[in-house]
Amino acid sequence: MSKAYVFTRFGGPEVEAFVDQDLPEPGPGQLLVAVRAAGVNPVDWKLRAGKRRPGAPPAEFPEVLGSEVAGVVEAVGPGVEGFAIGDKVFGNPDTGGYAEHTLLPVSLAAHKPAGLTFTEAAALPVAAATAYDGVRQLDLPAGATLLITGVGGGVGVAAARLARHYGVRVVGTASAGKKGFVESLGAVHVPAGAGVTGLADRVRAAAPGGRVDAVFDLVGGEDLVAVASLLPDREGKLITAAAKETVGELGGAAVARARTSEVLDAVAGLAVDGVLRPEVSATYPLERADEALRAVEGGHTRGKVVIEVGA
Repeated sequence: MSKAYVFTRFGGPEVEAFVDQDLPEPGPGQLLVAVRAAGVNPVDWKLRAGKRRPGAPPAEFPEVLGSEVAGVVEAVGPGVEGFAIGDKVFGNPDTGGYAEHTLLPVSLAAHKPAGLTFTEAAALPVAAATAYDGVRQLDLPAGATLLITGVGGGVGVAAARLARHYGVRVVGTASAGKKGFVESLGAVHVPAGAGVTGLADRVRAAAPGGRVDAVFDLVGGEDLVAVASLLPDREGKLITAAAKETVGELGGAAVARARTSEVLDAVAGLAVDGVLRPEVSATYPLERADEALRAVEGGHTRGKVVIEVGA
């Protein structure tokens, strides 16, 4: 049997539970992985709440939480090439990550570099890969200015570091308490949050030359609408990972996620080089998966939260 943390129907934290499941059997193109670490992301609680991507298969309850893992291959399915039992891997699982075992599709798996711990590798497939896809989508030249809303979270931290690596200036919105952390990323901090008004004006005042060349939104809502006004031409320069419908109405686009092993290899290489080294702010054992998810669901974490599983 394999322990997992699941949700039994759509809803709030009350629908979450620990269960013992049969060991999953890898099918064609899948790896059975003994999980060593699982990243925690806002998408996890949003899926539990019933917010699923268009075209996603219907939920089959109980559904294991978690969208990114790192671990050790215990079995390979038919037709698998390039992976073997004992390999250390990371990626986006088919059957959830808050578990002792999961099935990982080879199309969304990569070998874990020796220079990364399991905890660090598990923090890459969602946040760092989303940041990588988004920054590449914007394709800003060195010297341009990028505004990142919600820069203090996992995607924002990775996007800021990657943009700075490419010579792009960064302005980031975050709570007042994250000012020092945001500045440590090489970004200009603009306070945001409940009760803070005039966001667009404050960004103009903080941005070099009073303007931004692109916006990478990670917040949505009123903040997205406010900062969109900073861009006279939004096509190709306004993207979001938080509010796909709203951004289309504003003339922007959602982050175009590649979701490939090649992207995972790329972000792992950048992590080893120190460019995208994950900022893991807290770790929890699997037995406290509920606490880990509450920390992220509260919306005030800095960097990444990771659940550590097994030896």
